[in-house]
Amino acid sequence: MPATGAAAAPAEVPTTPPAEVPTTPTTAVPATPPAEVPGLPTTAQPGVFSPESARKDVPILHRTVNGQPLVWLDNGATTQKPRQVIEAVSAYYSAANSNIHRGAHTMAREATELYEAGRNAVAQFLGAPSPDTVMFVRGTTEAINLVAQSWGRGHLGPGDDILVPVLEHHSDIVPWQLIAEETRARVVPVPLTPDGDIDQDAYADLLSARTQMVVVSQASNVLGTVPPVREMTALAHRYGAKVLVDGAQAVAHMPVDVQELGADFYAFSGHKLFAPTGIGALYATPEAMAEMRPWQGGGNMIESVSFERTTFAPMPHMMEAGTGHISGVVGLLAAIDWLRGFDQQAVAAYEQALMSYAMQAMATVPGLEVIGSAAERIAVMTFTLAGHDPASVANWLDKDGIAVRAGHHCAQPALAHYGLESAARASFALYNTSGEVDQLVASLRRLQEAGPGAEKA
Repeated sequence: MPATGAAAAPAEVPTTPPAEVPTTPTTAVPATPPAEVPGLPTTAQPGVFSPESARKDVPILHRTVNGQPLVWLDNGATTQKPRQVIEAVSAYYSAANSNIHRGAHTMAREATELYEAGRNAVAQFLGAPSPDTVMFVRGTTEAINLVAQSWGRGHLGPGDDILVPVLEHHSDIVPWQLIAEETRARVVPVPLTPDGDIDQDAYADLLSARTQMVVVSQASNVLGTVPPVREMTALAHRYGAKVLVDGAQAVAHMPVDVQELGADFYAFSGHKLFAPTGIGALYATPEAMAEMRPWQGGGNMIESVSFERTTFAPMPHMMEAGTGHISGVVGLLAAIDWLRGFDQQAVAAYEQALMSYAMQAMATVPGLEVIGSAAERIAVMTFTLAGHDPASVANWLDKDGIAVRAGHHCAQPALAHYGLESAARASFALYNTSGEVDQLVASLRRLQEAGPGAEKA
């Protein structure tokens, strides 16, 4: 297998703080986008992180859409893949394709080594104490369902509470509704503040001896809110509750340390971390693992089977029934290797500066309102544009080669908090640039100047 990962030089964190972020557009908006934010690199320099150092590795960013250069601002839905990931998956299928664990031949051993190297990489990436605390799944959704079924079925009962903030993705809500219906537990929503933060006073009031599980995203996919997960986890633990952290939107944007967070469970999806679709991981503490029962049965998760008695493999293999997504793990290994080649603190600082620039630039578009104004947030901007429905806005932008998402973003309760059923969303990653923000803003300004219905012409 070829080496995976492009070792980029460590980046310098910008020394100039980004400009203050306005929460909503005002009537006195500037006529043009703001000047370049100090500390926001736009060209590559030796030893300094820049988006170009990431962009050069991502082939799809160099294509055109509708005759225009692609501007990919739909990273919240999925990220694009660097060539190191694409080549690693291709090399696996070209030279090392085999099933794992049970084979005695050379290629089985090679495939197994790659698969377990991926588990080790995930453990290191998350700051987990051991690879044995990492289970491979299809993604965050499957991980949450796994916890609901394998832990929840044995630990939830009538009168028990599962606290889930209104902020959450549907994947953090629906699996718990299903298991609550079976066990006669209840899912309790935690309200939001007007700016899109989780109401911490309400959260503290809702915690009780009845609370068995708290489910919270480390970063919101619709508002970008980054809640105080560590503090929320510590408070939940005082009541003996477990905490599941949804890291789907966080892992590509900030360093993660599951032990520092105190999470009992932590889930993420590979495709939002520059890896292939259909692969993800679930971390669980050894204590939480000891309380989990198999949720799927079959090959790979057993030690012995007879019609009289079946014994199961030790964790984490007990949760990985059947043949796993081996090539997906190879791609995830390559993606983690690639991302860790960049200084993660520098990437986070760059994205925050880009977000500040985008907030100021979007404020120049008449009638545009960004939803949510939490102080701590990732580079996600969900917005409405007066006179235009979100789907039409996305269609207009697509004609200019700009990809954004429109709809409810699998977070209907969060949008309902603002009286909305749908909104447009631009979500950024380390390979996006201030120039792409300018293209987005220019296209939106042209739409407003053209007036209602122009997007359908």
